[in-house]
Amino acid sequence: MNKSVIAAVLLSAATSAFAAEVPASLNDKNCKAEYPKASLMNEEQGDVTMAFLVGTDGSVVDSKVEKSSGYKNLDKAALKALSACKFKPGSKDGAVAQTWTKVDYSWKL
Repeated sequence: MNKSVIAAVLLSAATSAFAAEVPASLNDKNCKAEYPKASLMNEEQGDVTMAFLVGTDGSVVDSKVEKSSGYKNLDKAALKALSACKFKPGSKDGAVAQTWTKVDYSWKL
């Protein structure tokens, strides 16, 4: 393989890597939701999957529950708490962009 072919292969690989969308990610690993008192008393626990639309500044623009924990109080508490957390913005085509990301949150007693 000559050098120009190798350069063309490397260039096409780099270009395709930037064409992808990179989702936002939770920037604060210490971001926690407070256990709702009623849920504690009823010994409710479970896993909730949420989706967050994260703006270019890392703030949450929109959010929704994708898979419920089975308890509305737990779902609402997780969504509210994580919506207030700071995210690392995602990117599209190598530029910072508004993107959706999924976050799983586990409620355990």
